[in-house]
Amino acid sequence: MKLHAVDLKSLTPEIFRVFGSQNALLTAGDKSGCNTMTIGWCQLGRLWSIPVCTVYVRPERYTYQFMESHDYFTVSVLPASHKQTTMQLCGTKSGRDVDKVKACGLTLCYGAGDAPFFDEAEWVLVCKKVYVQDLDPACVKDGTPVLHYYEGQGWHRMYTGEVVEAYQK
Repeated sequence: MKLHAVDLKSLTPEIFRVFGSQNALLTAGDKSGCNTMTIGWCQLGRLWSIPVCTVYVRPERYTYQFMESHDYFTVSVLPASHKQTTMQLCGTKSGRDVDKVKACGLTLCYGAGDAPFFDEAEWVLVCKKVYVQDLDPACVKDGTPVLHYYEGQGWHRMYTGEVVEAYQK
């Protein structure tokens, strides 16, 4: 059999479809308090021979302080039916001003390290931080396609976590 060109969407794992259409909730904290935010950027793979998930958070986001102060974070992918409600609210409102979990009627569950996630999710990754680094504009080779993400806002901090638990409906 010869290799032939295929549509990338038909070849890529499920994660690429999800982050192109449904997005997910990044949550950090523990049983004493947490915050969640909608994310559209995520990377999954293997690094240092372990399964990893990498997410990105700007310093201005309320979730940032929870990411900084806790060793675990979760990525919860909710059904597409939540896009116009939960995902919209969690992507536009700050946890400083509103209890997003309560406002969205989400049910908190806890994984390793008391990392919070949501029972309504289709699947969840619980991650333990193994690497943290700020993105650096000096490292962007061709800034044209990405610089518009940073007009008047800080550069993201990258958090890579070992996937220590996974849940699926």
